[in-house]
Amino acid sequence: MSHDPLYEIHDPRFKSLIVSSARLEELYSGCRWAEGPVWFDDANQLLWSDIPNQRILRWTPDGGVSVFRAHSNFSNGHTRDRQGRLVSCEHGLRRVTRTEIDGSITVLADSFEGRRLNSPNDVIVRSDGTVWFTDPTYGILSDYEGYRAEPEQPTRNVYRLDPTTGNLTAVVTDFLQPNGLAFSPDETVLYVADSGASHDDGAPRHIRAFDVKNGRILENPRVFALINSGIPDGFRLDLEGNLWSSAGDGVHCFAPDGTLIGKILVPQTVANLTFGGPRRNRLFIAATNSLYSIYVTATGAQMP
Repeated sequence: MSHDPLYEIHDPRFKSLIVSSARLEELYSGCRWAEGPVWFDDANQLLWSDIPNQRILRWTPDGGVSVFRAHSNFSNGHTRDRQGRLVSCEHGLRRVTRTEIDGSITVLADSFEGRRLNSPNDVIVRSDGTVWFTDPTYGILSDYEGYRAEPEQPTRNVYRLDPTTGNLTAVVTDFLQPNGLAFSPDETVLYVADSGASHDDGAPRHIRAFDVKNGRILENPRVFALINSGIPDGFRLDLEGNLWSSAGDGVHCFAPDGTLIGKILVPQTVANLTFGGPRRNRLFIAATNSLYSIYVTATGAQMP
């Protein structure tokens, strides 16, 4: 293994994914817990959550940082759907919402089988328009990132929502604390983090993989990767199928075979990340109090 103050190279494959001269840029500092970055190419902007401060922030290359939404109901993870609308997980009201083009809010899911959700955490949208999200209990554990409450769901699930019919299905029910999630570039594999070790050192700190059958059923569960510093939270994949995950010491990059090939070291604990910029080769990193970015040679697999 070789490393400098910014990069750790565990495998030669990582060298082709990074720009050796690129430096980590701190774009903003002033969050209490930065999370949920999502890039909007058509607006040339990044949105992300500052959960305890109950706000969604906006960064643009020319305008810097502004408040996109105050009183955000302790919003956490975000994505955008195939129509370019913002889809958000709200700890405070324990729901998944969509922001329409006119700014109005549509509730996509707030209950399952007659009981309130725990606290939706992270969300993605598949090419068929279905919305997939995780529902751990982080937002109801205390009053810091939501409102303290007893869970009503017996398990902490991964859900699939058909927004056309409103049908909500629990596709995985055996996680301790399901967290970040993302599809492989061809959408044949779903990756989901279990961050249970956040409150129990002996609990999972890994990313699991599932084969996706017929766009709705998950099969062949297996552990894809272990995080050796901190816990896995949010992550994204590039077009080559490499997985870039948050961790306690920065961003960990795993090859499609699950090998840890390298790290980008970040001064603060990383919660989530996304690819953005006009060429989707700029990694935006939400890390505790700050938003960072760094250019890489990889291209993000999420839609522009």
